[in-house]
Amino acid sequence: MPVTQFEEIRKEFDQWLKEAQEKELEYAEAMSLATASKSGMPSVRIVLLKALDDRGFVFYTNLTSRKGLELAENPNAALCFHWKSLNKQIRVEGSISAVADDEADEYFASRPRASRIGAWASKQSQRMKDRFEFDKRVAKYTAKFNFGDVPRPDFWSGFRLKPNRIEFWHEKKFRLHDRNIYFADGDAWRKEQTYP
Repeated sequence: MPVTQFEEIRKEFDQWLKEAQEKELEYAEAMSLATASKSGMPSVRIVLLKALDDRGFVFYTNLTSRKGLELAENPNAALCFHWKSLNKQIRVEGSISAVADDEADEYFASRPRASRIGAWASKQSQRMKDRFEFDKRVAKYTAKFNFGDVPRPDFWSGFRLKPNRIEFWHEKKFRLHDRNIYFADGDAWRKEQTYP
């Protein structure tokens, strides 16, 4: 089985993402994030990839959201990028860790001001009485941070998925797809092809 390094896999990922950014109307960096509770009940939603480096794939969220709580009790997850315009998808599985505070601070500061206020106002995944309740919280934090910076709340941060399995899937006619899968083996990665 061929052996490679993560840097080479990242180059392939970057090439596919660049193609998607040229073809998809928006949000080429959107990915399905699958988490599971401690008991194994799965849950999936779309989030945005915010960084990819040698340590893994990064996304951000409210730590008290359903995904934040599930990742705290079961630090394993899966991602899926699907680009319909390219007939391609990439699946990623691995372990989760928190990003460093300075990394989360830097990303939070780069967000639009209204998004930063929204992070303060939203009790993500918790029940609310009606939309007006949320609008009042937005108004409250807009007034609170009327002047000066909007700091990152301590309940909002990022996670990094360190991959141990990455699959590149390319649709072919008659469902005779290409599937190339990379498995982490220490610092090296081994590549396998599988039947579609």
